[in-house]
Amino acid sequence: MNTNGWNRVRYTLWAPIYDMVASFPRHRRRAIELLGLSAGEKVLIVGAGTGADLPFIPANLRITAVDITPAMLQRLRQRATSLGMTVDAQVMDGQALEFSSEQFDAVILHLILAVIPDPIACIREVERVLKPGGRAVVFDKFIPDDQEPSLGRRFVNAITNLLFSDITRKLGPLVASTRLVLEHREETTIAGVPYQTVILRKPTIIDPQPYPGL
Repeated sequence: MNTNGWNRVRYTLWAPIYDMVASFPRHRRRAIELLGLSAGEKVLIVGAGTGADLPFIPANLRITAVDITPAMLQRLRQRATSLGMTVDAQVMDGQALEFSSEQFDAVILHLILAVIPDPIACIREVERVLKPGGRAVVFDKFIPDDQEPSLGRRFVNAITNLLFSDITRKLGPLVASTRLVLEHREETTIAGVPYQTVILRKPTIIDPQPYPGL
């Protein structure tokens, strides 16, 4: 499994200005609305960053937030305090979540699957920690599943992937590597980059066979 060491370094550098370049409040709000959170539910935010999602999460939830970068979580804790929210914030690798299986009602994955070195490991971990019938919301940059990245995009990606994010990933193969069911999809373009917001649900009955395609 790839490590997140470089992510920790680069997002430590990004932390002071992250909210100025990656807050996307309208899109975060919409994604969380689609998740349909209810009072008392146990929610996990993977790649929580500075806590930009917190203002849009309803009250009376049990919130756990994980990120590989301590500097990001320091800002998240400050934001939670200013909002009067209780958040269990932990430094943790999203590719190897340190939770037992079937712990969470909902998982938030905002701007992490295009960043984390092994997105398949991450989304499978999300599937594992979700309760049967639980759901996850993804908001991130993905090219259409039926397209290949252009030569120009691949060239630019060599730079963006080093600095902050991969811009050539597809969501379809990630979902297909799990048993999660895609229930809803919205597409948009931000500054010329295609983004998707999707709701995934874990089936209440899990097929005991190996993962699809394995």
